[in-house]
Amino acid sequence: MQTNHNLFSIEDVEQFINSHHLAFLYISKTNCSVCHALLPKVEKVLAEFPKIQMGFINVDDIPSIAGHLSIFTAPVLILYVDGKEVLREARFVHVEQFKEKVKKIYFLVEQS
Repeated sequence: MQTNHNLFSIEDVEQFINSHHLAFLYISKTNCSVCHALLPKVEKVLAEFPKIQMGFINVDDIPSIAGHLSIFTAPVLILYVDGKEVLREARFVHVEQFKEKVKKIYFLVEQS
């Protein structure tokens, strides 16, 4: 199982995205009940895809990240393949649909 990488600057975020073939960002806020409720569900989904590396961002730690990544709400889930955004989910995430989308991308990437 992969570990969460806590990211504390835009530089950390960019380095994380660019240094992993499959990089996933979980962006939340401190006082966001949806963020805290969703995180364990997302971690459980990602545990099935061991090559995806997960980075965790608290917008309260890096307020400028909102503009940098065009984030207007929380939580936001973004999956990158080789530095390119391929999936973005925000606020109300249907876990099963999210899992199916990740699965499709994961297996497409694995076959290429």
